[in-house]
Amino acid sequence: MMDRLTDQLCAALTAHLRGGGAKPPEAGRQIWQAFGELSRARTYHAAGPNPITYSDIRAWCDLMRLPLEPPHVRAITAMDAAWLTDFHQTRQSAEGVKRLPQQSRQALTPAIFDMMTT
Repeated sequence: MMDRLTDQLCAALTAHLRGGGAKPPEAGRQIWQAFGELSRARTYHAAGPNPITYSDIRAWCDLMRLPLEPPHVRAITAMDAAWLTDFHQTRQSAEGVKRLPQQSRQALTPAIFDMMTT
């Protein structure tokens, strides 16, 4: 049952990321919400986003006082894998096409400089 729900959640997430109006199955709303909150809090490194860790999930569960069962955690990690796959696929360019590095529209301030170098 959970494997099917996990597949449905991953499919809905992929459709959502590609601009579709897909909604998660009703049975997976709590997992969908948990993934969304965890994904918004994810960390990044120079090459892109880090995966959501089990430590992140546990800390979120503790903060929200919401226990998740192992199948729920597996669904969240499967959704994260789908999210990361989409992230990396949509950022790859066609072969032979040069890409400029991403640039922020935010002006560099002393506070941002301190944050980045400390």
